[in-house]
Amino acid sequence: MATTKSSAKTSPGKRPATVAVSATAKAKAATKAAPPVKPEPVAKAKAVRKPVAKAAVAKPTRSRAKKPAGVPLEQRRNYIEMAAYYIAERRGFAPGNLLEDWVQAEAEIDRLLAEGLLGG
Repeated sequence: MATTKSSAKTSPGKRPATVAVSATAKAKAATKAAPPVKPEPVAKAKAVRKPVAKAAVAKPTRSRAKKPAGVPLEQRRNYIEMAAYYIAERRGFAPGNLLEDWVQAEAEIDRLLAEGLLGG
């Protein structure tokens, strides 16, 4: 869309001279008049770490992963498998109790190894 601008000099009986100014020329003039504003850099937020008291930190326990003295882990696992089988046999091999059987057998074998009743 073109905009017209009248000239300052006019003669009587004549029409004023007009100059066509395009919208892009106006936009260029506007950008030249005002320098571009650079955005200020944004400071990155640092993660704040709260100090943790040493007493509050719990160390992981490895009671089941410990190897009893004198018995290899492979032998211990074999004992647990056999004990879990016999526990399942005593209850008639009812489905749905595999994990409970294993945990019970593991506790029994660990107790027997700790007492020295099973050996390698």
